[in-house]
Amino acid sequence: MKRHAALQQLSREHHPALKLARLARFAADSAHALAIAEAAEKIVAAFREELEPHFQCEEKDLLPALAAAGAGELVARTRAEHAELRDLNRRLAEPDGELLARFATLLNDHVRFEERELFETAQQLLYPEH
Repeated sequence: MKRHAALQQLSREHHPALKLARLARFAADSAHALAIAEAAEKIVAAFREELEPHFQCEEKDLLPALAAAGAGELVARTRAEHAELRDLNRRLAEPDGELLARFATLLNDHVRFEERELFETAQQLLYPEH
């Protein structure tokens, strides 16, 4: 579905996030300590440079608007997943295959949720003319 202009940049930012989830999954599945450590290092850097700004943008603008429009459950889920991803990212300072696997699964599922549910609801509630 074509995204409203207000959501296009956020939507575009999901592609690199999916690539990051794939990197985490491959490293976790490899069970090689070096691959896990290198992936964790890349993920921590990408989180700081890409994911955290993305989360902050959603939390500053999109989520309050959706909450005001009555989509509180979707907003609560989004905030909870952001918090869990932040926690996993912090814990990756000490790389671990299980942490990487959990991060990969959650990030992949989170992006799919935002694209299929959160952004769809945002388009309906916030941009009905689109």
